[in-house]
Amino acid sequence: MEGDRWEALFGELEAELAASGAAELRAEVADRTRREMATLRLVDRLRPAIGYPLQVRLTVGGMLNGRLADVGSDWLLLAERHAAVLVPLGQVASLGGLAARSAAPGSEGRVGAALDLRHALRRLARDRAAVVVGVVDGGTVAGTLDRVGADFVEIAEHPVGEPRRAAVVRQVRAIPIAALSSVRSG
Repeated sequence: MEGDRWEALFGELEAELAASGAAELRAEVADRTRREMATLRLVDRLRPAIGYPLQVRLTVGGMLNGRLADVGSDWLLLAERHAAVLVPLGQVASLGGLAARSAAPGSEGRVGAALDLRHALRRLARDRAAVVVGVVDGGTVAGTLDRVGADFVEIAEHPVGEPRRAAVVRQVRAIPIAALSSVRSG
């Protein structure tokens, strides 16, 4: 009888210790999860969504719907039905359609982290692609990106259906990169 009492006591102690250990583990997991979430960036949420449809609400310019084609350190590229739209992340008001997964912060590597909006804009300028640029005041400018500086772009304004030729260029307009809300090509 005395042995049964000791066994019951040790059983209770083991159960209390196991419950205490499980509670500590749950608290530690919750704390680590909060710390990991604090380092998560929007690009880390976007990278696993490449190839999937998204709804992108802009701070100015309404809603865009398309397939996420690519993402850089401060931009996303949305493939619409007949066009591609380059969107500065700073002009995104909200995103719909993201998967539950996230990429690990910093997993894009040094090269991926360095591919900022200016690099994407320079690619469009190099390709001499006709674009329609959305500006944060709600306006648009159509033409060809001629030059991409450190904090601005220059657009040779001409009708979208026309190739850039001196005879059709109405003027060259400089726009601060911070004023771009979207760049549509295609």
